[in-house]
Amino acid sequence: MDFIALFSGAFAEVWYIVPLLVVALIFKSRWFKGVFGEFLVNRQLVKLCQPSREVDSDYTLVKDVTLPTEDGTTQVDHILVSRFGVFVIETKNMKGWIFGSENQRQWTQKIYRHSSKFQNPLHQNYKHIKTLESLLGIGLEKLHSVIVFTGDSTFKTEMPHNVTYARGCLRYIKTFDKVVFSDTEYREIIEQIHEVKLKRGILTDLKHRQHIKSLIASKSLVKLCVRCGSEMVIRETKRGDNKGKQFWGCSAYPKCRSIEELS
Repeated sequence: MDFIALFSGAFAEVWYIVPLLVVALIFKSRWFKGVFGEFLVNRQLVKLCQPSREVDSDYTLVKDVTLPTEDGTTQVDHILVSRFGVFVIETKNMKGWIFGSENQRQWTQKIYRHSSKFQNPLHQNYKHIKTLESLLGIGLEKLHSVIVFTGDSTFKTEMPHNVTYARGCLRYIKTFDKVVFSDTEYREIIEQIHEVKLKRGILTDLKHRQHIKSLIASKSLVKLCVRCGSEMVIRETKRGDNKGKQFWGCSAYPKCRSIEELS
């Protein structure tokens, strides 16, 4: 009885430490770093799009866009329309060391001794660029690909200028300062994107997944996620009864949590 009373008294003195530890663990987790990175990208882009008191903004952001293609659909994280061009932004939430170059078909992610391959995001974003070129009738010279890595990742090879971390996204976009669209063209492009994009819903998601499945069937060397189309990478269970067991996990985790057994 005395022991219970002693324990209760001790716990009453330090109970506040428990939630602090939980918060600290959340802040250090990959999930939080990824979510915070996404938040940082969104916050920067939204702030960029805010108009001044005198004139309308030179930038307009359209997020989470599903576009129709000749063979199905494709999803774009962010489309930033501006008078200086249209920026097609792909975000990658990854941790570890990242190795890659502009022309390599696959890049490498290394976490301690474990390495995995994933599709070159520049190549992945190129399809988005070509789709918008076709749908909007805009020349490629006015469409700009931007790859933004969020989460706890470090580039271990020299990356192209349009591959950056969250904080470098705006810096790269602002290097384009030559006006290429008139006010009328600028407004028309925004309207066109809203007209051609597919409405979010169960049917749109189903069509996109069906398209991804058909891509998987046609590509034997690259395994793609059936949910979002990102490349699947081999991961390893870190704890529990299955510790050490390998499985396929989506490279877009935690944005997409799709997993498959390793056959």
